[in-house]
Amino acid sequence: MPGPTEDMVRRALSSVRDPTRGDIVAAGMVSGLVIKEGNVLVTIEVARERGPQMEPLRKAAEAAVAAVPGVLSSTVVLTAQKDAPKPPGETPRAAAGGGKLLLPGVGAVVAVASGKGGVGKSTTAANLALALAAGGKRVGMLDADIFGPSLPTMLGIKGRPSSPDGKRILPMENYGLKTMSIGFMVPEDSPMIWRGPMVMGALEQMLKDVEWGTLDVLIVDMPPGTGDAQLTMAQRVPLAGAVIVSTPQDLALIDARRGLNMFKRVDVPVLGIVENMSYFLCPHCGGRSDIFTHGGARREAEKLGVDFLGEIPLDMRIRETSDSGRPIVVADPDSAHAKAYRAIADKVWAKIGGQGAGRAAPKIVIQ
Repeated sequence: MPGPTEDMVRRALSSVRDPTRGDIVAAGMVSGLVIKEGNVLVTIEVARERGPQMEPLRKAAEAAVAAVPGVLSSTVVLTAQKDAPKPPGETPRAAAGGGKLLLPGVGAVVAVASGKGGVGKSTTAANLALALAAGGKRVGMLDADIFGPSLPTMLGIKGRPSSPDGKRILPMENYGLKTMSIGFMVPEDSPMIWRGPMVMGALEQMLKDVEWGTLDVLIVDMPPGTGDAQLTMAQRVPLAGAVIVSTPQDLALIDARRGLNMFKRVDVPVLGIVENMSYFLCPHCGGRSDIFTHGGARREAEKLGVDFLGEIPLDMRIRETSDSGRPIVVADPDSAHAKAYRAIADKVWAKIGGQGAGRAAPKIVIQ
């Protein structure tokens, strides 16, 4: 059977009517639509104050899309219109709905973040998650980078998540990690041209509608930077703490400082700083080069009063194993690099291991 087209989905959605605005397609409420191999993700934008009352409309839209021939799964996300700009120095409000998301059965949630891109944050997050799993922890990993998802490639996972009931999503798994990424749901070369509310709606769906099961820790690979999406994520997700990744040079450390201050601003503990690309050892002669200088992150951690978690070198093996879908912690677990990641994981676990890891929680049933 041919897959559903965008026109077919929009026609189905036009039968869904908002009590005040009528046909949601004609009213311009459908702000995002992604179709991948029969799996449909729809974003409906609503006024912030109406958010809590719009669940029946969301369910009606989901049912309408599910009835389209060829649709294998239907996911509809509500997003709130952005607030007006806040005065300088004022912390933005949390996303529509208020409060922290409930993640039943999930223990500590740890964000791995950086003030800028290109510092190896995702590589660090993946190896940290795998190191925790190698230590016997039940670990999940969320790729929160909507615009540049790298988790499917880094963990060698192909295919798409399944949904037994069209509501709950089963995470993808490899190397003992339960994982979720927007990269599983959209083509690899498809540009994500989404506004902030759409991004947050997708992230919230990947958190609360995924069957994570019982986890000791959920690692969240945060988007790079310190914008609205990062702030809202820090406010809405019950984070036990954040790990900041930086390279040693001054420019990267300035951005790392911004990221650290962002978490402090929203009362999220900073667990420490990792210095990535700390130095380079020539594989031929063994000579060491401090390409980005060395020790800057350790000095910054001391200056800011946070822990220095460890340093990881700039090494071709780390890059090659990540690109091949077998990060160094699983590809070469006895290597010095894998041991360095496990040492960082041990320090992180020592800080968050007692914060409700593996706690039992009531099952939330969506009807």
